[in-house]
This record gives sequence, structure tokens and C-alpha cells, in this order.
Amino acid sequence: MAREAREGGGRGRERERDRDGGDELVDKLVTINRVAKVVKGGRRFAFAALVVVGDQKGRVGYGAGKAREVPEAIRKATERAKKTMIRVPMKEGRTLHHDIRGTFGAGDVVIRAAPAGTGIIAGGPLRAVFETLGIGDVVAKSLGSRNPHNMVKATFAALRGVTSPRLVAARRGKKVADLYGTTAKEAPAEANDV
Repeated sequence: MAREAREGGGRGRERERDRDGGDELVDKLVTINRVAKVVKGGRRFAFAALVVVGDQKGRVGYGAGKAREVPEAIRKATERAKKTMIRVPMKEGRTLHHDIRGTFGAGDVVIRAAPAGTGIIAGGPLRAVFETLGIGDVVAKSLGSRNPHNMVKATFAALRGVTSPRLVAARRGKKVADLYGTTAKEAPAEANDV
């Protein structure tokens, strides 16, 4: 238990693991909060952790865990994050296909696709989500709550709404080139990315 605390207990710490055979997951600790319960003999401290897990290839998840010790809270949060992973279609493997907006409670985020070389322009919890997701070029702004839990949940609400041209074409029963109103030769190459 003490060994786990030394390896990955720090704030913003990044760890890589290869557990489920081949999937190399990266987990980032977004925030850790110490809470106290006042009892007859004094105070009892507990810790709440928020962790984001991703494979840096389009899959990402988040989880929260609470325990009496920091390593146990992080472990619980990581396990929950692995269970809630979602797949996000990316354009050219580096950015989103379109701009999106997500809300959760008082959290409100705007996420915009960006040209190559822009990098990740986002703060705190949003940056952790994009780094574990594998997005290299994106611009994001949090307009509402600064609570990390609400920001992460609003980001995931937005990411669930991302669609690729291929998915839209399949839903409408058309070809990708028909969506762009051009011939197949003129359609952008990234239109076929999922």
C-alpha cells in the first residue's frame, strides 16, 4: 500500500498501464479533495479523487472514488473510469470533426476543432481529458462552473455528441461524397476517418 502511494499519488500525475493485454491506458489524476467528518473524538479525514483514463487513440473515460486513504481513492476512481470509457471519432487522428458544446449542471464547455499545429488550448480538467483521449489540436473554453467534476462531465456530454461524416452518411443512407456535394475524388480525405 505504501508503495502505491509513492508511485502515483501526486496531483496531475500520469501513469501508464498495460493490463488488459495490448491496451495501453494512460490515467491522469484531475483532482483530489480532502474532506473531514467531525466526530466525538476529533476529525475523520477521507479523500475523493477524480481520474480520467484513455488510450490516446480515441477512447476515454472518467471516474470518481472516495476512500480513507489517497491511493485507494485513486484506485477506485481508475476502475470506475475504465468501466465508463467512450469512443470519440477524430479527424485525421488529431482533432474533432466539428465544434461542440456540452453542459452538465452549472458546467458549460465549448470545444472547437483546430488546424494542425494549434496544440491543446484548454485548462485544467479539460486538458486532462484531451491528453488521455489523444487529441492533439483543439481549443476549449469553460464558460460555467469551475468545479472539476462539472467541467469533466460537461466535456463528456459534448464528446458523446461528436459524429463523423461516415456515421452521418450511414444514418442518412448516402455516401460521404454526397454530403459534401462533390464527386468522390473531390471529397476531403478526412471525411472517411472514424
